[in-house]
Amino acid sequence: MANRAYLRVWTRDFSETTMIAEFARFLTSAPLAESRQYFNELIVQAIDPSETPAAEWDVHDGTYGAAEIAALAVQHLNSDTAYIVHAKWDLWTFDVDTVKWKRGPQPLILACHGLDYDNGVAATEGHFSADLGFEHLFTGHAGILAPGAASNPFDSSDHPIEKTFRSWMSVENNRKEYAAKTRENIQHLMNWVEAVSQALPVERSELWSEGEENFEARLDAILALR
Repeated sequence: MANRAYLRVWTRDFSETTMIAEFARFLTSAPLAESRQYFNELIVQAIDPSETPAAEWDVHDGTYGAAEIAALAVQHLNSDTAYIVHAKWDLWTFDVDTVKWKRGPQPLILACHGLDYDNGVAATEGHFSADLGFEHLFTGHAGILAPGAASNPFDSSDHPIEKTFRSWMSVENNRKEYAAKTRENIQHLMNWVEAVSQALPVERSELWSEGEENFEARLDAILALR
């Protein structure tokens, strides 16, 4: 299964009193897809992920922005509750089968974790977090970009798709395009991180992935490629 990447944010004044208002500001900062400038779903999860959700709203009708989501969430205000919002944002994706690029909506999951939710998971997962999607959208496939910074360098598998990909990447202009599109995704993410710091009293933030020992260092290395 492909690894996923995350943004985690902690604020200086986070509490039961402030969290929904700050969540609304976090949602407002999110760079939603041009074709889907609204949120799709809100899940209110009490106690921990094993529990049946306390409430769910399917809001695909396109009328729910950050304020409307906050108005729903505040109906279930508790420190042992998480609020999970599904949306879309625009990223470049590379289809290894067709070796073609496309920029369009990709899943984005945004969450607010009450301080007592899931035994205090906010301490490690962030008061606010975002599931950004697959790690390779920002690092490239299998460590082929900035391999010195990768924990899983590109191998020499004989799988037909990988052979096609290696052949395509052996062309300098293709490799430059691959790096350029990946850097655009990274810059889109970094611009959002900056927007979050403007919207909230951020104590610290962290970019993390399941497959990289130091995800942020890997992103910096790819941004430096020319």
